[in-house]
Amino acid sequence: MDNISTDVLIVGGGPSGLATAIALADKLKQRGKDKRIMLIEKGSSIGSHILSGAVIRPQVFRDLLTTGEFDGIPFDSKVGSDNVIKINEDGSDTTLPFHPPYMSNDGNYIASLGKVCKYLATLAEDRGVEIYTGFAVDSVVFNDENKVIGVKTKDTGVDHHGVKQKNFQEGTTIEASITVFAEGTRGSAVKTVIQRLSLDAGKNPQIYSLGVKEIWKVPEGNIEAGAVKHTFGYPLRDKEEFGGGFIYGLSENRVAIGLVVGLDYQDPSFDIHSAMQVWKTHPTVSKILAGGSVVEAGAKTLPEGGWNSVPKYYADNMMIVGDSAGFLSTARLKGIHLAVRSGICAATTAIEALINKDTSEASLSMYEKLVNSSFIYKELYPTRNMRAVMQDGMVIGGLKIGLQLVTGGACLMVPQTEDDFKTTKKLSEFSKQPFKERFGSKLEYDKKLTFDKVTTVYYSKAMHDEVQVPHLVVNNPEQFKSSNIEEYGLPCASMCPAEVYELHIDKKSGDKSLRLHAENCVHCKTCDIKSPNSGITWTTPYGGDGPDYNMM
Repeated sequence: MDNISTDVLIVGGGPSGLATAIALADKLKQRGKDKRIMLIEKGSSIGSHILSGAVIRPQVFRDLLTTGEFDGIPFDSKVGSDNVIKINEDGSDTTLPFHPPYMSNDGNYIASLGKVCKYLATLAEDRGVEIYTGFAVDSVVFNDENKVIGVKTKDTGVDHHGVKQKNFQEGTTIEASITVFAEGTRGSAVKTVIQRLSLDAGKNPQIYSLGVKEIWKVPEGNIEAGAVKHTFGYPLRDKEEFGGGFIYGLSENRVAIGLVVGLDYQDPSFDIHSAMQVWKTHPTVSKILAGGSVVEAGAKTLPEGGWNSVPKYYADNMMIVGDSAGFLSTARLKGIHLAVRSGICAATTAIEALINKDTSEASLSMYEKLVNSSFIYKELYPTRNMRAVMQDGMVIGGLKIGLQLVTGGACLMVPQTEDDFKTTKKLSEFSKQPFKERFGSKLEYDKKLTFDKVTTVYYSKAMHDEVQVPHLVVNNPEQFKSSNIEEYGLPCASMCPAEVYELHIDKKSGDKSLRLHAENCVHCKTCDIKSPNSGITWTTPYGGDGPDYNMM
């Protein structure tokens, strides 16, 4: 087995991981130190697994890059018009005459985060950072004292029964003085670390939303570059589903659209991908897309629990940055600037630890001090109860948010949050109108404006080696059949935006079973988060497998 050692290993090539690499390389140079920085990314290229809205607050990049490098960031358009719109089932809409707190985008830029990450990767490599794409982490390596000492990448050349083939290649163990986990939402490696080291003890459970996104090419004049529109209301029901839509005007007559919905809904048949297709039929959205065509599509989850759900994000020899740590502002609908800042804080901590040859938990606790003195704390702490109170609906929840603005985040009667997989009701328990009855004929897709899930998979360019062991693991097949299928009606089939899970009913016996299409997976992790009984575990497939986004 190959063994490699490095001073710092960064797992993940998103904004937090790349910011860590760039900031650390700069700080090493300033101190005259020569240390090896290695970054591994499971996607086939940097950016291929990156999906975000994305409206970016640019100021933090000035602290990371030189002026010339900052000027070269491939932002698409500066935000111009910026509106929040309430849309109604009858086809009408109302534009709010004000911005809700925190939601102004003055001075921000619309961008493809994938393109920004590709650019940051070139800057990191110019600084001597080693970047290796197509390497999926299979497991975290611990020493005898239960301390993280690195990771092992995935074995390849194994068939779906686990039998080694002629092309079998054992994964590589990468040992590091410091490992920085920058895997993004619900990282599979950091998930195991948090559980093993109980880093979430005393914290609220992390809760998530799923965002389904499409990029369209539209006729000239349909929307101006720089236009930002956020919608709330239809097709979501207040107090039952939390979320809303976004419409961002891009250059070259393109538009980014998406629907983001909290995974704490109760209806076991609720389908966010299908809800987005219904949302597109509302005149507010459909008039912008008229005459256009979709060019890319995908989906991703995002952590929305806020400050109270952030785990302890450091331990001996390791730190957690970005979305993996839950650094995202639901109030602002943004996390990129927080991810970059967390990377800078982690790099500042790492340089001192390396110079002092002390990578203990006590040494790395400097990371927490830096986060708490940064705008990460200043933004997240005052809004720490925001997502929880929105369970009370727009009116009551909105009033409670207003109260928090005055009190610095304190609020009476804050509802408890619970893991998203616990909120789903069994078919027998859910007494309200199920999803398909709510929308009926609107779930028949015309393949022009609205699409089925297989079409979304096509536009995500998702590809997987179909011979490998499926990377989606049914944890307890017997319980999954008796509970997830029989009692819940296989909610994974509805929640998954990529038609990975299919309910098969035998025509003769009526027996119900799961058919798994792991090759369709777009790596959103929804099943890992929302499946009742924690029925599914998402693991990494072969490195390079998955979606291949160009502009998401």
